[in-house]
Amino acid sequence: MRSYPNIPIDGGDTAAWPSASLGQEDAVKRRVRVVSLILLVGFFLVSARLVDLALLRGDDNVLAMVVSAPSRARADILDRNGIVVASDLQFPSLYVEPHQIVDIGDTIDQLLIVMPGLTRNDLLEELTSESDFRWLKRLITPGDKARIHNLGLPGINFRNETGRVYPMGRTLSQVIGHVNIDNVGQAGIERYLDTRTRTPRGQMSGDVVVKPSPVTLALDVRVAHALRDELELAMEKFSAKAAAAVVLDADTGEVIGLSSLPDYEPTNPEESHREDRINRISKGLFELGSTFKIFTIAMALDEGVATLDSRYDARKPFKVFGEKIKDHHAQNKILSVPEIFIHSSNIGAAKIAIDAGMETQRSFLRRIGMLDRVMTEIPETGKPRIPDPWKPISTVTISYGYGLSVTLLHAASAAAAMVNGGYFNSPTFFKRSRAEAKIYAKRVLKAETSLKMRYLMRLNVQQGTAKRSAVPGYRVGGKTGTAEKWVSGRYDSNRNRNTFIAAFPIDDPRYIVVALLDEPKGIAETHGFSASGFNVAPTVAGIINRIAPMLGVVPDQGLEDDDAEVLLAATN
Repeated sequence: MRSYPNIPIDGGDTAAWPSASLGQEDAVKRRVRVVSLILLVGFFLVSARLVDLALLRGDDNVLAMVVSAPSRARADILDRNGIVVASDLQFPSLYVEPHQIVDIGDTIDQLLIVMPGLTRNDLLEELTSESDFRWLKRLITPGDKARIHNLGLPGINFRNETGRVYPMGRTLSQVIGHVNIDNVGQAGIERYLDTRTRTPRGQMSGDVVVKPSPVTLALDVRVAHALRDELELAMEKFSAKAAAAVVLDADTGEVIGLSSLPDYEPTNPEESHREDRINRISKGLFELGSTFKIFTIAMALDEGVATLDSRYDARKPFKVFGEKIKDHHAQNKILSVPEIFIHSSNIGAAKIAIDAGMETQRSFLRRIGMLDRVMTEIPETGKPRIPDPWKPISTVTISYGYGLSVTLLHAASAAAAMVNGGYFNSPTFFKRSRAEAKIYAKRVLKAETSLKMRYLMRLNVQQGTAKRSAVPGYRVGGKTGTAEKWVSGRYDSNRNRNTFIAAFPIDDPRYIVVALLDEPKGIAETHGFSASGFNVAPTVAGIINRIAPMLGVVPDQGLEDDDAEVLLAATN
């Protein structure tokens, strides 16, 4: 071991070798200055590169810098029973770093073999790009990734991204909506969640994506499946162009189920842009035909314009404000209010509306939400088409469902108020308790008027145009509506849009069902008739028969033959 005299082992002071110590100190300082200079130059080079990428070479290069960053997550969406209807999964995405490609032609040839969905021209454009990073295909399957990986192509790489999956497929697609390739909500509840501040996108905690808490809807997947199935059967049976149905909780305004056909696959959102894929429940605007007589007669009874004993001359058509009003189910006699309802008399409804007057009608319709856009969570809602100007003839035609176009969600919400004791609730796709509903509910109808409407709707199923909607044990009440479509500047009597509004069990309504068939055709079973009572009414019967047990409505084999009279007695 080499010895250094005069250097104390314990670190004590000494005056030995002062020139050597000073030399070492100078060397250390020089090394520190050199290292600092190198780091400073490196910092400026990296900064210059970042500026070059961000400002001079475009977003593609910036994207290359974050290619390894994990995607942000979305909240799972659950139905009211906890069933997942939308969730996130990790998918590989395929990208290229063009400057690392060794043989462009060979790379394209091999990619086309395993990924025939790609095109040669697109691949050539991406692989010859001057960018450092280009996407080739996003959200591919693990099988695709394995096949491409096994090719061992330089410059071809993968990144895991978060993609949205919809286990229920087309069922509820019109409500749940969809996201874009970057997992950003584009429609329906998905879009709503991105705008709701209390439900942020997933946040990062280190390298782990922390998902937001699940979101629970009021919708019941079982009910939605039943709706879709029954509507498909009806479309096929009656050769209809389209169909839709919604189930609403009569007391809370919760949307329990919804289906609008044709629908679309949420993982293929391009389908949603087709005109026939519109959500006919919340977005589509329709003249509802005679189902509107529910609201005309409720208005008259509530405002004291008429009573159940009031009578109107419907022995023949009459002219008013230049229009001839006639009945499709003409009774050619003086009709009471219940008879006007069960025989769906346009003449009777028109005369009731004339007695009520324009302002009373308009005020009542606004009160039950018919003149304003439905305020609910999904953005796809239609604003009613209101007569402008609102003429006296408008009051007449609106009384039996022409001249005012609304959504089926308008109709369902208003119908709930007609039978639930007179309380209007804005519809919601999220859970709402009865206690919460009472806080925000608005009384729009007297309780005794609501009882009378229950009686009329039940009477119509037992004796009127809605007989085919009867479901033993569930005491359905309802109203049919057959509206001619406006085509090429006129109403076409051969092209109808049929609707039906039902409530059950009508003595203590828990649920509203509103359904539509677009241009159904007469069949042998209906003797060629295509009115609502022959197609939509039995469709709703099929729906109720399936969903009532799911919703816990116990069948009651009580007084089925005369329970309308029992309801009538309750109004006295």
